[in-house]
Amino acid sequence: MIRLLHTLLCLTLLANTAFATDDPLRPEKAFRYTVLPNSADILVSWEIEPEYYLYKKRMSFAGSDPSVRLGKPIFPVGETHEDEFFGKSEVYRLQADVRIPWSGEAGPFTLTIKSQGCADMGLCYPPQTWTADIVLPEPEPVSRGVPDFVKENSEQPLPGPEAFVVTHRAIDPFTAEIRWSIEPGYYIYKDQISVEVLNEDIQAGRLQLPQGQEVDDLEYGLTEVYYGEVVARLPLSRGNRNAQTLELELEFQGCKKDSICYPPQKSLLAVQLDEATTASPALADSEKPVSEQGRLTQLIGSGNLLAVMATFAGLGLLLAFTPCVLPMVPILSGIIAGQGDNITSLRAFMLSLTYVLGMAFTYTAAGIFFAAAGGQIQALLQQPWIITGVAFLFVVLALAMFGTFTLQLPAALQTKLNATSDKQRAGTYLGTAVMGVLSALVVTTCVAPPLVAALTVIAETGDMLRGGASLFAMSIGMGIPLLIIGTSAGKLIPKAGAWMDAVKELFGFMMLGLAIWMLERLLPGSVTILLWATLAIAAGARMFVHLKRLASAGGKFLTGVLSAGLIIYGLLLIYSATQGGTNPLKPLYAFSESSEVQLEFKLIKTVDDLDRELAKATDENRYAMLDFYADWCVSCKEMEHYTFTDPGVQTALENTLLLQADVTANDDADRALLARMGIFGPPTIIFFDRNGNEISGQRVIGFQPAERFRQHIQTIQAD
Repeated sequence: MIRLLHTLLCLTLLANTAFATDDPLRPEKAFRYTVLPNSADILVSWEIEPEYYLYKKRMSFAGSDPSVRLGKPIFPVGETHEDEFFGKSEVYRLQADVRIPWSGEAGPFTLTIKSQGCADMGLCYPPQTWTADIVLPEPEPVSRGVPDFVKENSEQPLPGPEAFVVTHRAIDPFTAEIRWSIEPGYYIYKDQISVEVLNEDIQAGRLQLPQGQEVDDLEYGLTEVYYGEVVARLPLSRGNRNAQTLELELEFQGCKKDSICYPPQKSLLAVQLDEATTASPALADSEKPVSEQGRLTQLIGSGNLLAVMATFAGLGLLLAFTPCVLPMVPILSGIIAGQGDNITSLRAFMLSLTYVLGMAFTYTAAGIFFAAAGGQIQALLQQPWIITGVAFLFVVLALAMFGTFTLQLPAALQTKLNATSDKQRAGTYLGTAVMGVLSALVVTTCVAPPLVAALTVIAETGDMLRGGASLFAMSIGMGIPLLIIGTSAGKLIPKAGAWMDAVKELFGFMMLGLAIWMLERLLPGSVTILLWATLAIAAGARMFVHLKRLASAGGKFLTGVLSAGLIIYGLLLIYSATQGGTNPLKPLYAFSESSEVQLEFKLIKTVDDLDRELAKATDENRYAMLDFYADWCVSCKEMEHYTFTDPGVQTALENTLLLQADVTANDDADRALLARMGIFGPPTIIFFDRNGNEISGQRVIGFQPAERFRQHIQTIQAD
């Protein structure tokens, strides 16, 4: 997706500069190359015009003949450059010579070169593909270019590529092998080896390295190193079955014994992966049950678009009854109730539709944007200043419902709207649409499998049409109950009398409850439970005042029971708070919850923390579970209170290393960890096997009841 956007940007810039005084050179003029083969390697020599440059990481090479194997290119050292296209990068100017080792049969050969460059004038060319037809000469035995007397001379260190020779291959469609041949008297550090997959549709497991030799090193202290030869294997999870090139960025560091230490060495490896057939061992995992999010991702990518939208509309309807969507009912109801006693069903429907569309369009557009950009819509929309502002707005609306003041447009604006003869309708619809937009903030507090499936399709495939259509259909599904409730409000809410005032006050208390619900993400649990207690007691006392206005005995009895229930509930919450309770949904904490046992997680913060803990779990032959949590995540707290406290769940996780990443701050470390795992937000729970590799297709997205979660764990650990 990012490459597509970048290409479109490049074409736009080229179009904008086409009429400039100094026309840009065509790419074949700005970047000229020659290809010279010899018996050991192929030299690609670039001649680059002044004020133009080539990106190192955008350069790759491939061959036409499978009998010829190309080694990793040996790139020269470039210069550091920062621009608006790729940020901080290594680039080449004027000249660059790249050597590509080869082995195999001599003869005619076609080399395919991919590159991308830019000009200092402010334009960037789209990626270019070049071909060169050459003849490979017969290979000759060589000593790798270093005389024997140099190798034997301990005072003369070898060049890094000669001291540590790296080769690579694919063992099968799901496993890459990296091999180091290390000259005598040299070694590499185990802890300094890292591999990063550059393909967007391939994920790597933990690099599997053998046991090294423990030494007391001057640089790193007591550490493991490798002498002679070392072989590492990298398990892969692929997004498609087609044959493709795996692009790896390898980094390692080595030393000459009792002599120098080389700087960290980085290189790009291109591993040819065969097509993944049904006989491939890793594809056997596809026969296992996959998570709901995985099934929905497949549905969006390959299903009929109308069927996909219908499915997601139905899923949205189910999501309408979750804690993240239910708060929108009093918001919309308050808007309808605020229209007075003359509102018609048609007007109530139009207001409800305006509200739902405002929420749906905002939610869909924000989801597409952030998924395409690789960001978290959740984290951005749950910033403290946004939450506080929305909570304040709910308090203002509540005060208006209590009759403290009347919300209306400024006189000057009313006059202008009056000139258009539709001032009240324009003002009302505009305000309703704004409330729909703000309600998108409420929805983002929950991450459900349908949402993650849509965001995954947008982020990984760039298919904004399918992903966006799914998001919009899901939003409309969530809004269907709101349409029904809003439209029927004109009939269900009494048109006049004391009941109308009572209903407005009820909605006022609901608005205050929404404000507390929003602030729960920022305030300590002990404070929020006291706020809930105060609200319950105040609402109960106010309902008691309304008893004398009621004419029927049945109405008085029901109102009295509700009033007494709210006051008792508030008093229980106050007592629960004094005993350490923090959950307003469990007012009897002081009597029953004190004996509950919580899961003990080990907190991690960074990618390095995760790798270290997974390595520990592998050494201990244990499964691992990683829970992503945030204070503003409603479903995270549901998992904490109702699922993780279940004895059956705790028993199922006895032999599992429990890790938790608190991403509330959404800082650089949090974003790096989320990006590493390809996660759009909490709650997301990931499971790893005894080798430290993620168990594909088994992520848990959103809240899951204890019994279902326990069965999920048992299914995973059944192998």
